[in-house]
Order: sequence, then C-alpha cells, then structure tokens
Amino acid sequence: MIGDTPINAGYLVASALFIIGLKMLSRQQTARRGNMVSAVGMLLAVIMALLNSGLDYRYIIIGLLIGAVVGAVAALRVALTSMPEMVALFNGFGGLASLLVGWAEYEKTRSLWADEPASAGLMMLIGTALAVLIGGVTFSGSLVAWGKLSQKLPGRPILFPGQQVLNLLIALCALGLAVAFIVDPAGMHVPFLVLVGLSLLLGVLITIPIGGADMPVVISLLNSYSGLAGCAAGFVISNTVLIVSGSLVGASGIILTTIMCKAMNRSLSNVLFGGFGATGGSKGTAAEGEAKAIDTEGAYYVLEAANSVVIVPGYGMAVAQAQHAVRELAQLLEGNGAQVSFGIHPVAGRMPGHMNVLLAEANVPYEQLQEMDDVNAQMDNCDVAIVIGANDVVNPAARDDATSPIYGMPIVEVDRARAVFVLKRSMASGFAGIPNPLFFNENTRMLFGDAKASIEALVAEFKEA
Repeated sequence: MIGDTPINAGYLVASALFIIGLKMLSRQQTARRGNMVSAVGMLLAVIMALLNSGLDYRYIIIGLLIGAVVGAVAALRVALTSMPEMVALFNGFGGLASLLVGWAEYEKTRSLWADEPASAGLMMLIGTALAVLIGGVTFSGSLVAWGKLSQKLPGRPILFPGQQVLNLLIALCALGLAVAFIVDPAGMHVPFLVLVGLSLLLGVLITIPIGGADMPVVISLLNSYSGLAGCAAGFVISNTVLIVSGSLVGASGIILTTIMCKAMNRSLSNVLFGGFGATGGSKGTAAEGEAKAIDTEGAYYVLEAANSVVIVPGYGMAVAQAQHAVRELAQLLEGNGAQVSFGIHPVAGRMPGHMNVLLAEANVPYEQLQEMDDVNAQMDNCDVAIVIGANDVVNPAARDDATSPIYGMPIVEVDRARAVFVLKRSMASGFAGIPNPLFFNENTRMLFGDAKASIEALVAEFKEA
C-alpha cells in the first residue's frame, strides 16, 4: 500500500478524465476518443484502488482475465441490433455489483458493529442501505428489460389488479427496513436479507408494467439507477473515484431520462412510480382506407426527381441492418442534386441514441442527423420522406386522435411531406400495437419487403441510371 496523497491525486486525475471523456461523447467526431479517455480514467482508478487495497493480486488477475474474455467475446459477437439488450445487462450487472459490495461489507463488519456500535459511520450505513436497495432494483429491473427487448418476455405491459398499491407497499417496507438497519445495523441481519429480497422483487414489479415501446426511457432510467447504486457503494468502501463516477452516471442518466420523457410526452413520475407505458382501453380510432403499394422502380423515379429528401430511421432499419445501404442511397441522392437529411426521433429504436449509433457506425455525416423539431420545421418543403422501419414515432394519431394512447407524443411529421415512402414488411402495427393512419394517406406509398433489400434495389436503380 502507498500513501493517501498519491492515491487521491490518481483519483483526481481519473475523475477529470471521466468528465472530459463524457464531454467528448456528446459529439460524433470526438466520441471514440472520449470513450478511450474515459477507459484510461477507469484503468487509472482501478490501479489506484489496487495499490491502496493490500489484496492478493492473484484473485484480481483471475477476475480481470475472466472479465476481459467475456467483454471481448460480447463485443465481437453481439450485433448492433442486440445492443439495447446488452446495455440492459450492463446496467443490471452494475447494480448487482453495488448490491454485492454493500452486502459483503455488512457481513464483514456486523460483528464489529455489535462489539463497537460507534464504529459504524452514518454515511457508511446509509450507503450500504442505498447500495443494496437501488442495486437490487437495478439488477432485477434490468433483467426484465432485457427479457422484453430480447422477446423472451412479453413486450406488452403485464398488469394485475392492485399492482400500484402493492408496489407502493413493498417500496415502503423496503424503506422502513433500510431506516431500521441504519438505526441498529448489528441486530438487523435477517431484516437486511429481507431488504435484499424486497429490492429484487420491487425491480421486477416496477418494470413488468412497462411496454416494449417505452424501453428507451426505461433503459435510460436504469442506467441512472446503476450510477446511483455505484455512488452509494463508493460511500460504503470510502472510494472517492467511485462516488464521483457513480454521480456522473446517475446525473447524466436522469438528464437523459427527462429528455426522453419529454419526447414521449410522459412525466418522470410515471417512470419513478411504476405503471409507465401501461396503456389500456382504447387503441384509438381505427385507421381506415386502402394502402397504396409501390415498387422500387416507381420509387426510384420519384426520388430521382426529388430536390429534398428526409430519411426517418426506426427499429426496422436496425433489424434489417440496413444502415450501410441507407448511407449509400443518401450519397447517390446527394450526387443527383438532392438535399438529404435524417430525421431522428429521440426514442426511435430500443435504447437512447439507437439510431445515432447505427448511422454513425455506417459513417453517415453527423451534420446530416437532425433533431425532430428541426426536421419538422422544413417538412412542408420536403419532396420525399422515407420512413425505414419506424412506426409509432411517425404516427399522426399522436397529433390528431385524442383517443389514441400516444396522443400528445411529439412525432416526426412525415405526413406533411409531398410524398412519403414507408418501408415495411407488412401492414402490422408498431411495438406499441397502435394502428397508423399514415399508411392510408393519399401521399403515402408502401414499399413492402426487407428494408435492406428494398434500399439496395433503389441503390441499384440509381447506379444503372
């Protein structure tokens, strides 16, 4: 072990690298470097923690090797389409780590607290209770989110009578046990274990009522929870850099959650107190009319004459892995004299920034990615809007139908464009299960089939011409 001054200096540098890396992640041009800067900060933090721990490094090295192998395999084998599920698992395991830290420290020190009650510091006790409570909720809630995203669990909201009341009672019991533990930690071993169980149960119960279409907000919130749990664990083991990094993750997650809630026209209280995304009753006014199909040749002739094109990607683009074909089509349209932009809805896909990640991976210029409000401002002058696998985020019922469950949710208003091409496999509803009247508009044409195949066919038409 070395002195406190070098360790604290190392922690300070690591914290600064976290903040700089987080700032760099806000721009596509610097995001990769920002990720590396943050990774260097984490490596430095780990090294400082090990130098200050006095632990047997053999077990540390074994753990590092196992973690490195698991991480490398996951990075190489997990497709971008499965990234939301991977993020959910990462959030969950972060919460589990915080829970285990709090639990392990309690088991290690409770006999000491029984002999010397004054040795239990208040901040450590509060941190232990919060690490267990928030960590447990994060772990089990993230597993449910992973199950919904991977379709191993039903994506629809799972509801039962008295659900809100039960959630509230369990939350109050868990908080009561946490307070009792803080007051008398030595004599609360069994209640402490009950607190662990209740936190895990609460995570399940507050996540199952959430529909799959609302998962981006849930992923963001659980990410914040994992940061808060890590911050609490930092107080448990008196680790400064863990407190700082956990606070950064918790704060940024809450900010992002607020942005996502605004994009969904939801309140944060809906998320915090459960039942978020549970839509019951009316599905809105039934969409009526006859959908008009178009083939790739017909779509090509319209696009060839277009001066402005807005592309609106959705989860269907991720499933078809069509982002590279989309970039190529955009380049050909620009070469033909059209102005091309991408309209990105904040909750398109299954996690925050899902479409941005996919398009960045395909090297689409960041300047072409426009936020919803900016692209809506120019939609009346748009010749063609191409909707690729998006559904609920372009559904005009959110604007026009007061009986729709998504009424009031801001959308990308593609229906105002002169022509709309919707690329879908079928006429099926989106993840929210709500009919979309856009499909029957006079200016809408349906280009059925796999999104990647359809885009590649359009690319071929331009190249042949």
